Amino acid sequence: MRKNGIIIAIDGPAGVGKSSVGRDVASEIGYKFISSGKMYRAVAWLCVKNKINLNDEDSVLLVAQKNPITFLNSGDVEPVLMVGCTKLQEELYDENIAAATSYVSRLRKLRDFLVEEQRRIGSDGGMIMEGRDITTNVFPDAELKIYLDASPEARAERRVAQLKGKGLEANYDEILGMIKKRDEQDSRREFNPLKRSDDSIYLDSTSLSKEEVANKIIELYKATVKNLKK
Repeated sequence: MRKNGIIIAIDGPAGVGKSSVGRDVASEIGYKFISSGKMYRAVAWLCVKNKINLNDEDSVLLVAQKNPITFLNSGDVEPVLMVGCTKLQEELYDENIAAATSYVSRLRKLRDFLVEEQRRIGSDGGMIMEGRDITTNVFPDAELKIYLDASPEARAERRVAQLKGKGLEANYDEILGMIKKRDEQDSRREFNPLKRSDDSIYLDSTSLSKEEVANKIIELYKATVKNLKK
């Protein structure tokens, strides 16, 4: 057992609910929750702000190294992401930042740098971290690894419902197409592609509610901790 507990690593495709489920589980068991994707978004924000060429790998890495990304404990299960002294929240989800993120996240040097940062952040345990290479690359030694999946159709339906719940227009066919394209990009990425590790527990959430998925993960967490204490 680590200093503050175990590491729960959650991988899976985009739109499967890793963040929402991860937050719920973290709240229930008293852990912190980190979405690794926010760190790539933060670097993208830095690049856009500083007009960095997204294809210049060394320049992207340098701006990330010069502007430390940290997580400030806010009393919530998910710490606030800070870049230097700047707090980033809604800014990370701007369309321009999302587009830039797709570029910087493919850069090998940046990925290697951020992986080391993620390992440092979660090293003491008591942490749930989600992403697309957390079980395979960031924390291959995590005590509990979960690959959360759902059909593209189910993910598209959830996204449509989410957008309409916010009063926004949503086209199911367009969203389904984007999800399938993102899946292909993630699984074919040259460095640290999305894949299920051999020792991950596979959870198909296609026909499950968010609460049912969270409860299954909590059960797995309790069983893991019990086994470690034997």
